Amino acid sequence: MPTAKPSGRAAVHHPVFARAYARFSVGAEPRIGPFRRQLLRGVSGRVIEVGAGNGLNFAHYPSAVAEVVAIEPERVLRQLAVSAALRSDVPVDVVPGAAEALPVKSEAFDVAVVSLVLCSVRDVPRALAELRRVLRPGGELRFFEHGRAPGPAMTTAQRALDRTVWPLLFGNCHVARDTVGALRAAGFTLGPYRRVLVPEKGPRLPTSYCVLGTAWRPAED
Repeated sequence: MPTAKPSGRAAVHHPVFARAYARFSVGAEPRIGPFRRQLLRGVSGRVIEVGAGNGLNFAHYPSAVAEVVAIEPERVLRQLAVSAALRSDVPVDVVPGAAEALPVKSEAFDVAVVSLVLCSVRDVPRALAELRRVLRPGGELRFFEHGRAPGPAMTTAQRALDRTVWPLLFGNCHVARDTVGALRAAGFTLGPYRRVLVPEKGPRLPTSYCVLGTAWRPAED
């Protein structure tokens, strides 16, 4: 269970973005829901979900999950996540906190979940170090994140968005971050992963490219 209160710097409040995101994400769930189910298939034990947003993952946790500690720094989204937790079939405890300073004990979780959140954290290496800290040795990280597009033209477009309007409009989201490379650099062992398009059909945009997969904290870490 959480052992410390997050510092004041952990607080995030983007009420306009949060309400817009909540409406958009619910509307997009027919397209994104299948990826959430794939992300969480077979998960069991104690789980920490970092950047839980408005709690759309909660409905997809299998019954083998003993508990989910859901970390969400944004106040409006956290309130929506609390409502979603009440409807969940597994126990979910929604907690304020930031990815870079998780308010939980070390080596306390069997699985960590990040879903469209590493794109928006302020410090990716620090957030991944925290995820590695709170996982038990051999613990599993499930990720569904934005990823770099193949080909120089689309990658250039992604980087242009990241340098200009996209982070300002979408809660610090960066679509060109190299999630797989960051996981390797943080000392995780990469498991199966695949590149996916969101949505799977339709025009390909700089925001369409994602990566879905699994990594582990080394057992002898």
